[in-house]
Amino acid sequence: MELWQEMLRASVDSGKDLVERFGFDKDLAEKLNSLFHIRINPYYLSLIRYPGDPIWLQCIPDAKELEDDGFPLDPLNEEGDSPVPSITHRYPDRVLFLTTSQCSMYCRFCTRKRKVGDSGKISMKYIQSGLDYIAAHPEVRDVILSGGDPLMLTDVMLEKIISGLRAIPHVEIIRIGTKMPCVLPQRITPKLCKMLKKYHPIYVNTHFNHPWECTAEAKQACEMLADAGIPVGNQAVLMKGVNDNPDVMLELMRKLLAMRVRPYYLYQADITKGANHFRTPVSVGLNIMDKLRGHTSGLAIPYYVIDAPGGGGKIPLLPQYVLGRNGNSIILRNYKYDIYQYPDVEEEEEKKPEAQLEKRFMRKRTRPARKKVFEEKPIRAESQS
Repeated sequence: MELWQEMLRASVDSGKDLVERFGFDKDLAEKLNSLFHIRINPYYLSLIRYPGDPIWLQCIPDAKELEDDGFPLDPLNEEGDSPVPSITHRYPDRVLFLTTSQCSMYCRFCTRKRKVGDSGKISMKYIQSGLDYIAAHPEVRDVILSGGDPLMLTDVMLEKIISGLRAIPHVEIIRIGTKMPCVLPQRITPKLCKMLKKYHPIYVNTHFNHPWECTAEAKQACEMLADAGIPVGNQAVLMKGVNDNPDVMLELMRKLLAMRVRPYYLYQADITKGANHFRTPVSVGLNIMDKLRGHTSGLAIPYYVIDAPGGGGKIPLLPQYVLGRNGNSIILRNYKYDIYQYPDVEEEEEKKPEAQLEKRFMRKRTRPARKKVFEEKPIRAESQS
C-alpha cells in the first residue's frame, strides 16, 4: 500500500469522528454526514490553524448545510447534458468524463455533492460506455477526466482509461481535474508522473483556494507534474470567509505561479443546495479582479466566471474598462483609473456587426415557409446487440 492510501485510511470520515475530534452534537454530526459524506485526510487536516479558519471552512461541515435554501442539487443541469451516465457533453468539442465518485477530501461547497461519495451514481461500470460514447462522436477532441477525483484511482486503473482514450484517433487532448496536489500531494508520485508522461498531451487542472494550501509538499507535487511535461492550471472558487479578499487572492495567485501553476479560472460559487453560505456578491469578485489587473503579472490573473445556472456554460465577467465613446474614439480607463482615448478604426457599413445582424434578421423574416417533407417522430435508441 502506498503512503497516500495509508493516509486515506486515517481520514476523519464519520459523524462519530466529528463528535470525538471537534465536539459536534451527535445528532447534528450524523445528519451532516448522511447529507454529504465527510472525509478529511490527515494532511489537509494538519493545515487547519484555528476553528473557523479558511481551511476549516472548506472541509469541516456546518449546520448551515441543513438549511432549506431553495437551491437545486444540480445547478448546472449536468444530468440534462448527460447522454450516458459517465459523460456530460455541453460544449461542441469536449466532454466531461466522470471516472470515480471518491475524493480524498470532500469539499463542503462541492457543486456535485448529489453524486460525489456515492459509488452507485459514479461507477467504474460506466467507464466503457463513456469510452464508447467518445469513440462514436468524432467532434470530441478534448476529454476532461473528473469525478470525484480521478487520482483516487490506482495508477493501473487510471492508465487503462487514459490508454483507452488515446486509442481513439480524434481525441487530441486529455485533461485531468484533480484536487490531489492541494489536498493530498503525496498522491503525486514519480511512478504516476512516469505513466502520465507516456500519453501526452496531458494537462492537469487543480484546485487551490487559499495561500495556506501552498505548502512545500504541494509545491513539490506541482513541480513533479510540470517536470513530466504536464502543464498545471488552477481553478479556484470565490468563497465567503475563505478568499473573498483582494490581498488574499493576490497572495494565492503569486504563490501558484511560484509553484509553476497557472491561474486559470476564478469561479463565482455555484447556487448549490446546502452551500449558499459560501456565496459572495458578484461585486466582490469584480473588485478582486480590479485589484489584480495591473498590480501583478498578467500570468497571475485568472478568468473570473459564472458557470451559468441551467447549463449555459462559463460566462466571463470583467470590471468596466471601456467607459464609452467620444466620436470615433473609445474612452478607456486603466488599473490606476487614469482615463485614455483610443482612436478606433472606422468599419465599412456592410461589415459592422449590427448591420450584419439586421440583414440576417430581415432575411429570416422574408424567407417563405418550407413544407414539411418528413413527419416528425421521436427518435428511439436502437438496441445494442
